Amino acid sequence: MDHFSIRDGILHAEDVPLPAIAEAVGTPVYVYSRATIERHARVFRDALSELDAPHIAFAVKANPNLAFLKVLQREGYGADVVSGGELSRALAAGMAPRDIVFSGVGKTRAELEYGLDEDIGQFNLESTEEAVELAGIAAGRGMAAPCALRVNPDVDAGTHDKISTGKADNKFGVPIGNAPEIYARLATLPGLAMRGVAVHIGSQLSSLEPLETAFGKVGMLVAELRKAGLTVSHVDLGGGLGVPYKPGDNPPSPAEYGAMVHRVTRDWDVTLTFEPGRVIAGNAGILLTRVIRVKSGLRHPFLVVDAAMNDLARPAMYGAWHTFEGVAPTGDRMIANIVGPICETGDTFAMARECDDLEAGELAVFRTAGAYGATMASSYNSRGFVAEVMVDGNRFATVADRIGASDIMDAERVPEWLA
Repeated sequence: MDHFSIRDGILHAEDVPLPAIAEAVGTPVYVYSRATIERHARVFRDALSELDAPHIAFAVKANPNLAFLKVLQREGYGADVVSGGELSRALAAGMAPRDIVFSGVGKTRAELEYGLDEDIGQFNLESTEEAVELAGIAAGRGMAAPCALRVNPDVDAGTHDKISTGKADNKFGVPIGNAPEIYARLATLPGLAMRGVAVHIGSQLSSLEPLETAFGKVGMLVAELRKAGLTVSHVDLGGGLGVPYKPGDNPPSPAEYGAMVHRVTRDWDVTLTFEPGRVIAGNAGILLTRVIRVKSGLRHPFLVVDAAMNDLARPAMYGAWHTFEGVAPTGDRMIANIVGPICETGDTFAMARECDDLEAGELAVFRTAGAYGATMASSYNSRGFVAEVMVDGNRFATVADRIGASDIMDAERVPEWLA
């Protein structure tokens, strides 16, 4: 459920008509619903109510906007971060350092030091090499960094190859078969406080089966580590729950997920961490755009909109579907190719898509754009960065300014020897 609905023939975000946002802020613009973020956060938390004090760390990569993070901080969420920049954002949003988990396969020395400086709750170690480096830094400071070893369970998540993270040939974690030996070695290193394991097999999962398979392997690993006399008090189960992008999509609900986790982990005697991202953010945002023109095509007309692949990259990168709707639908329909203005054939949102009949100047939205939308934006074709707005009931505020091409150019320099 979300809070984007038609009222009096006009699509609203909560109580705000979208044309009012377009007039005030321009297009394209991401629009987030505070009520939807809060609802999704509570539904996910409630789904875990049978567990003993689980820790929920929002995957900041899904949507790092400060206002978005602030809503989740007020809901009691921590953060899963994968860079120093994301760590800074989580802290700026008021998330407690001890509620922050630092994941990611390529943490630099500076990022490891930053995490230690802030006394974060957990480092998810992706390799022996990373662990040895962190151990040396922490020991030199007289610290013991709380750590979990990320394992790769070699489970196919059944999702797009580019967002699959748990197969043997993916870059993340250590092979689960090697984990007992690696964990035992790391437990001896001064500077590390090994407390558990972590797993994450991918994003936009449409079935619980691969998750249950992966969690079953983790459960056996926990038992093996304890049998060897090693401490395991925490397990990070990652994220990955999918959301419905188009009619017919029926991903597992948070309640179904929670019930499966409770059944699989009830004898583990650990503190569980979860890293939801898309399931919280996806349907909490839309991308509002305006039709530039309708261009004749060989088989279908081209609806050329002012949003582009630099604003919403998922269709170009993954062939992803985003439902496209008119803001003031008349009931008339058309079949069109929906494209942006960038000089790339890849700047295509949909081909031969049935959609609302639209004309030049009319507003439309791409649905389910709250996750992996603005955060993946670029300034390709010198188009600048898209603005972001948050709605709260009958009011709204710009929560990320539009950064124009001239602002970006102001950060560039021509060296004296070229002047």
